[in-house]
Formats: sequence, C-alpha cells, structure tokens
Amino acid sequence: MPVPWFLLSLALGRNPAVISLERIVGPQDAARCSPGLSCHLWDGDMLCLLGSIEAAPGPVLVPTHLQAELVLRCHQETSCDLCVRVTVQLAVHGHWEEPEDEEKSGEAAEPELKELRNASLQAQVVLSFQAYSTARCVLLEVQVPAARVQSGQAVGSLVFDCFEAALGAEVRIWSYTQPRYQKELNLMQQLPDCRGLEVRDSIQSCWVLPWLNVSTDGDSVHLVLNVSEEQHFGLLLYWNQVQGSLKPWWHRNLTGPQTITLNQTDLVPCLCIQMWPLEPDPVRTSICPFKEDPQAHRNVWRAARVQLLSTKSWRLDMPCSLPAEVMLCWQSPGGDPCQPLMPPLSPENVTVNKASEFPVVEGHPNLCVQVRKVRSWEKVQLQECLWSDSLGPLKDDVLLVETQGSQHNRSLCALEPTGCTPLPSRATTRAAHLGEQLLEDLQSGQCLKLWNGDLGALWACPVDKYVHRRWALVWLACLLLAAVLLFLLLLRKDRGKAAAGVRAALLLYSADNTAFESLVGSLATALSRLPLRVAVDLWSRRELSAQGPLAWLHAQRRQTLQERGVVVLLFSPGAVALCREWLQDGPPAPRAHGPHDAFAASLSCVLPDFLQGRASGRYVGACFDGLLALDAVPSLFRAAPLFSLPSQLRGFLSALQGPCAARFGRLEDSAEQVARALQPVLDSCFRPPPRGLGPELEAGLE
Repeated sequence: MPVPWFLLSLALGRNPAVISLERIVGPQDAARCSPGLSCHLWDGDMLCLLGSIEAAPGPVLVPTHLQAELVLRCHQETSCDLCVRVTVQLAVHGHWEEPEDEEKSGEAAEPELKELRNASLQAQVVLSFQAYSTARCVLLEVQVPAARVQSGQAVGSLVFDCFEAALGAEVRIWSYTQPRYQKELNLMQQLPDCRGLEVRDSIQSCWVLPWLNVSTDGDSVHLVLNVSEEQHFGLLLYWNQVQGSLKPWWHRNLTGPQTITLNQTDLVPCLCIQMWPLEPDPVRTSICPFKEDPQAHRNVWRAARVQLLSTKSWRLDMPCSLPAEVMLCWQSPGGDPCQPLMPPLSPENVTVNKASEFPVVEGHPNLCVQVRKVRSWEKVQLQECLWSDSLGPLKDDVLLVETQGSQHNRSLCALEPTGCTPLPSRATTRAAHLGEQLLEDLQSGQCLKLWNGDLGALWACPVDKYVHRRWALVWLACLLLAAVLLFLLLLRKDRGKAAAGVRAALLLYSADNTAFESLVGSLATALSRLPLRVAVDLWSRRELSAQGPLAWLHAQRRQTLQERGVVVLLFSPGAVALCREWLQDGPPAPRAHGPHDAFAASLSCVLPDFLQGRASGRYVGACFDGLLALDAVPSLFRAAPLFSLPSQLRGFLSALQGPCAARFGRLEDSAEQVARALQPVLDSCFRPPPRGLGPELEAGLE
C-alpha cells in the first residue's frame, strides 16, 4: 500500500497564486473609454511607425500610464484563448499660448482663439503589441470635451480588448499618440502558463495537465499522473542544468492516466517534469517538484565525487549544479577531524563539473578537500584525500603555518587538533615538545613547502624520527621481547608456515609520465588492502633519495625474496624500451632516467635471474589493458607468469597469492575490489588533458 509522501495540489502547477480570468465572447476587437469621453477603434491593423517627437501646438492628449490585464476570449465554452486587455490613462499636456504682439493681432485674432479654446480635444492613440512571432498595432481615436481640457489634468482612460497571446509568452506593449508629443510608454510582462491560471477546462492545450501525486512505497517513488483516458501527451523527465540547456533523461509518448515508478536514489533537486499535448506547436509546461526536498538533496551529495585531474587540478562532479564551497584541510593519521587551512587559505566557491586548480605548490597525502554548501559551514558534505592514492597513506607529519607580519617579521605555529600552537612554546602538546627540533628542520630544508603566498607559507615536517628517538628504550625492550617470542615460535613451527600470512610484494615500473604513476599508485593502494605488504618507490621517495635507486632496489628485492615474497614487473612502453636497450646494448646512460626511477636500476639484478632460469616463483609480470599488449613484452620475461590488467586480475591475484601464502578470501571478490579501484584511473589515461590547466607537476615528495 503506497504511503503518501507529499501532494502537489496543482494541475502540474496549481498553487495558491492561481488567477481566475474574466471571459469575453466573440472574435472582434473592441474599445471603450471613461464616462465623458468618446472613442473609436479603427478597422484593421496599422503599420507600426513610431515617428519622431514634435512640439505640441497647444493642449494635446498624451498617455500617462499603461496597464495590462489577462482575460479569456472564448468562441465556445471550452474553446478559449489567452488575451491581453490594455488600459491607457490619458491627461492634457501643454496650454494655449497668448499672441506675442496684442496690438498687432488686434480683435481679429480673438474670435479664432476663442473658437479653438471652446472646441473639444481629439487625439489618435496607437497601441503596439509584440510577442514571439507576433506583432500588431491598432489605432484608437479619443475625444475630450472642451470643459475638461485643463493642462496637467487627467481626463480618463481608454480600454482596448484585446491582443491574443500564447501561454507563458513574454509580451511588450507600447503606447503613444500620432503625432508623438512625448516619449512613448512601454510595458513588458511575462504571461503565466497553465500552472498559474484557472483555465484547465477552457484552453485545450492545458487539458493534458494532470493532478500530480507523488508517493513512496519502500525504495520506490510513484509519480501518479491523473490524465483522462483519451488524452495523448508527451512526458519528459530531465535534469535542469544551470550552466546549460536541460539534460534529458527519460521521454515517452503516453495516454493517461499513468503511474511512473522511480527509485528513491533517482530523486535529485534538479529533476524536473515536462508535459505537453501531442498536437502541433503545443504549450510545454515544466515543474521541478523536488527542488526543496531534503531526501533529494541528500541523494545529490551522496552521488558527488571529487576527482584529481593532475597534481594541481581537480573537478567536483555532481548531478545538479548546487552552490558549494571548497576548502583544503589537514588530516592527521590519529583520526582527529580534518583541520581547515583558514587562514591563510580562504574558502572558494566551486563551479560544479568544471576543472579548478589548487593553490598548493606540492601535493601531500594528508591534504584533503572538504566540500560544503554555501554559507553552511557547520556540516561537511564531502571530504576526499585526493593525493593518498598516488603518494601513499597518511603520514605522521606536523603542518607548520608561517605568517608574515606587517614589519616583515614572521611567526610560526604548528597545526594541531586543539588549535595552532605557537613555536617555540611551553604548552604540553606534542608539537610544543618538539618545537626546537621542528624549527631546526625548517631551517635546514628538511620540511616540504606546500604553499607560499603573500600572507605566509605552509610547511610539512616529518616527526617520525623524533618519536622513534624518544621511545627508543621502550621500543628496544619490546623488540627484545618480540625477538625471544619469535625465536620460540621458530623453534616450534616450520619456516614455511611461519612465513605464510601476509606476503610481501615489490612493484617495479618505469615512470613514463604522471598519469602512469597515478595508475601504479592506485594499483599499489588496492593491493595493500589485501593480505599483501606492498613496497613501491612512490611511497619511499625520501629513502630513495637518501640511498640511491640501486641500493634501495637491492635492499627491497633481497628482503622480499628472503620472505618468500614476489617481485611484480609492471611493463609499459617505457619499460619495454629500457629492457630492449639492456638486452641489445647493455646498461643505458644514467642521465636518461629520473632521480627516482628504480626500474632502470632494477634491471641489473632482475635480468640475471631471468637469464639463469631463476625467475619462476619469484617474479610476476603485468601490463595494463590498452596501454601495452602482452606480445610486446620481450620473450625473455615471459618465463614468469604474465597478465593484462584488469581483464586478467583473477589470474594475477592467484599468482601473487602463492602456494603457502594466506588466502585472499574469495578470489572473485578481491578481483572485483581491485578492478573498481583501478578502472577509473585507467580510463583517465585515455582522456585528453583539460585545456588551460597549466603543466602538471611531478607527484611525490622530495
């Protein structure tokens, strides 16, 4: 049994402002005027010629006020048209001038002047009407008795019935005299459509309008359209886009009555309904019944997504163009609320579905984006940490806020959940205890600058080394205890069983471009959510810079193989080219590769394993669908299992699992989970870069 949700008591727009219209019968135009005036309507329309303003020779009639009123011109009881009645208020303008030389004019001019002053005053009033595809001009003659001719005095009004117009049209009306003695009067008016008029039974084009009843039944929403059985009408459901034309979603030609069933999640504020009778040039009536509905607003925010386009550009994707503000915040790994970076960075209005740029110099895993409704900062609608996929999980870094004073002096504070702690400080917070060390790191260049502006700068300083030093004795005792326990366990269990659990995986790839690095980062993040301990150079840039690519790679490979892990070779066009250089000409020049490119360094120890037949069980190869075909991989590397992702994810995960490692659970579920994380980033590699966004900066920390 449907439960009433809300009722729209309108004929697709019947509301408290419904207008009841006067009816006039007959197709002929007519004119009438105030008592004491006489008026006449000329037959037929005239040319709409405005003419120039002339000087009044004496008292003249001029329009002073223009008013429009809607009426119904009916040919039959149920066959009427919308018509605009025009009322013009008239007044006397100017006066008779006395002769300049009374002696010269003499008594001969007095009878003629007296006769003019005692004569009635006549005027020709033009009414001009213009609407879409329609233009008319009519001429009315009006006469005022001499007794009422006084300069500046209103003499009455003139009424014209009427100009026919279309429902919902925008009309313009002008009024002036011929000849013209002053600037014309004009009036612009937007006529209502069927929703605002009590005309459902009078105007045939409004017959299609139903009584709309919206009700819910579980997860379904029913739009009940009460239309007569013989009425054929068109129905369009569309999204009303602020930045462009309407976006159609569902269209049908129907015969009433009808019930349209939608899902609760389909309701968004910009979902609108448009209906029209199936006849030539029909009047289309639209309504957006969910514009203020709370459930529809919740749905549109659930569907909203923030997408990172490059290291500095992003886009907010939403079904509807709602006013929103965006703010960068700093997310600590302890689970505390994300701290907004204001000041120095202030919130900015965001244009939905349009690329924007971040005011940051470098990306950081702890930098997140918060999106809120405009002027509604008490509730965060959406929060995304966009750089975590490419730069790894949250880091235990402290954010230093540098503020420039008026006297060119600067002050520093550390952003914490309790506020911004000045440095140095005697407070009891962690940043206050590490204040001197943080200032030394800032001076020595060990902190990463995230933003720099006229008001100051933002710095990310690592503190994990100080935490380790402070708790060194405690950790030493724990490590000794853990070593004893581990030794006891090793005495009782087989080495293979002890190693089975979380298997180690080392990802090696060639950094062809930023997009491919983002793809590798997304794959590494997805694999780390499975029973795998993933190592990739993207997450170890500091160690890579300190040790060098070759030393870091040898240490990681040795550790991975000792733990019976697996080395994953991710082939790309750049990686294949490097392999062919090694196979043909030996090691290439070091200058050909970036400072963090571990793949070039890895070939010195990977190739011997393949040449000597030791690759089986140690290595797994993979490439990405559409970026590289499997047959493009050199034949030497096909001694190890080779897969194309994400189409062969199940076999790839099975090879990573190994014979003694812990099971991933259901292999299909794991493959689906990794594919969901990988596919959007892979699709973005084939999308052309947005225009006008500036060059991409390399991801990663120095």
